[in-house]
Amino acid sequence: MYIIQAHRVAHGINKSCFSLHPSSVHPRTQATMRSLLLALVCLYASLASATITWRLQKASNPTADQTEAYARIESAMNLAVTRYNRIASRPSKSITASYVPSVSTADGNFNGNIRFGSNRSYMNERTALHEIAHTLGIGQTAAFDTRCAANNWPSATKLLQSWDGASAKINCGGGHIWPYGLNYDTEWSETNGNRHCQLINAMLADGLAG
Repeated sequence: MYIIQAHRVAHGINKSCFSLHPSSVHPRTQATMRSLLLALVCLYASLASATITWRLQKASNPTADQTEAYARIESAMNLAVTRYNRIASRPSKSITASYVPSVSTADGNFNGNIRFGSNRSYMNERTALHEIAHTLGIGQTAAFDTRCAANNWPSATKLLQSWDGASAKINCGGGHIWPYGLNYDTEWSETNGNRHCQLINAMLADGLAG
């Protein structure tokens, strides 16, 4: 079994932000501030450590078809996981990918499983990003359905409108979202790939995972 793990590069904490001036602060206030700062540092650490990891299930004696498929899936997943981990701070998931020729395209679920079918045109970063979004809750959770019905995505909507204007909103249908859902190859660009990750990150902040 082949295992690949990608890690986010953690940003350093600016210690100057946490400086105290004992001469001007009451001791009781100092203790309260220290407790608050410790909580903030712990929160930062938990967010910085959130990451997506993945592994690919492989046959012990793969055929030529499987070997080629594995290489394509590995490339697609490596690119997608690296992009998510570089851009988004909230996703945290252990994903198991597999090659299942009978699958018509590709599919992902909230349990963390992604299956790629035999059609090589779906073994790309766009598809991998799209399916990772399903593992994070897109089209998979009760919270997704509820928030879609109420258009209740405050953080994500604000982010979307910063790109596309004040009238922009997140559309939901058939277990998918648009814009920036990367539902088709025609939607792909470097910018859209980045915005997809940012949008999913904001939707997680809004309660996507439930």
